[in-house]
Amino acid sequence: MTHDLAALAEVVGYLVAITVLAHACASESLFEAWGGAVARVGAGSTTRLVLLAALLATGVTVTLTLDATVVLLTPVLLAAGLAATGAMLTLRLANSASLLLPVSNLTNLLAFTAAGLSFGRFTLLMLPVWVVAVAGELLVVRWWSRRRGEVPRARVGERVPVPVFATAVVVAVLLGLATGVTPWIPATAGALVLGVHALARRRTSVRDVVHAANLPLAAVVILWGWLVIAVAATPVGDRVAHVVPQGHGWWAVVLTALVAMVAANLVNNLPATLLLLPVAAAVGPVSVLAVLVGVNVGANLTAIGSLANILWRRSAREVLGWGPVHRLGLATTPLLVVGCSTVLWAWSEVLPPTR
Repeated sequence: MTHDLAALAEVVGYLVAITVLAHACASESLFEAWGGAVARVGAGSTTRLVLLAALLATGVTVTLTLDATVVLLTPVLLAAGLAATGAMLTLRLANSASLLLPVSNLTNLLAFTAAGLSFGRFTLLMLPVWVVAVAGELLVVRWWSRRRGEVPRARVGERVPVPVFATAVVVAVLLGLATGVTPWIPATAGALVLGVHALARRRTSVRDVVHAANLPLAAVVILWGWLVIAVAATPVGDRVAHVVPQGHGWWAVVLTALVAMVAANLVNNLPATLLLLPVAAAVGPVSVLAVLVGVNVGANLTAIGSLANILWRRSAREVLGWGPVHRLGLATTPLLVVGCSTVLWAWSEVLPPTR
């Protein structure tokens, strides 16, 4: 249990560091610059505008985690004129587009540790799954937007130049993560470098940086994790073992993902991940990644599916309520989970069995 808590503390440390890094990027107007570029290039074509917004939301989610997408990018896309369509895009892509890298989501880091895969192997296994998830979410949101008769129109404001230094720091952090070093180390280095730079330029304040770190949330996550780990050591953990399929076939992978989806929307995806991972890890890496599909893509089913959903609500409450989110989630999320887990199974059967 001590080892599990130490691993969780490292994961939360990464979360704090990358959140501070994302705040520093926002202070340097990185998101504003990107959002403005989307509005300018997408002006005159709804399809192009939505596609560019989706690509931006996907890129931010992959590199700076889903929390940066829901908290920092959502207001930018709303200001760029994407209205409810932009809000729905950031919500759904924040969860689903976070499948690609081990560091794109807190659940990914937990799964990465449990699966015993290298950074590159994890990314390679999830690549086609991620492509299907992102493409599926884009089609779902586009269909939903057309049905409600919404036509997003770009609002082009003053051009904001892309901050070169902030972009370079983000790239450096990603390169550091790709080397396989413990994730919190390059994330912390990037947060310190860009945070000090933003403070020196008076783009932010120490108070704002501390607020962005959200240390109370980090403490809650660790406490939450401790409780779940303790529960997993009781007979409840034994019962969970009977819920997760033990095989490696298509049905076992898909059912594992669906079980994870249901669990995420009953107790939130973080505790669901902590409960299911030990059992899935005993089956194998593909079972662990199937859990990840269920708790990430499946988090779009309801409001409580992930913490990111709650954070998103603060930015999008003026343009989109929970009703449409739930209706779209119930209608499409289970199908996307089945599709993504099917791709995971098929791809894992094709790849050589190396780590």
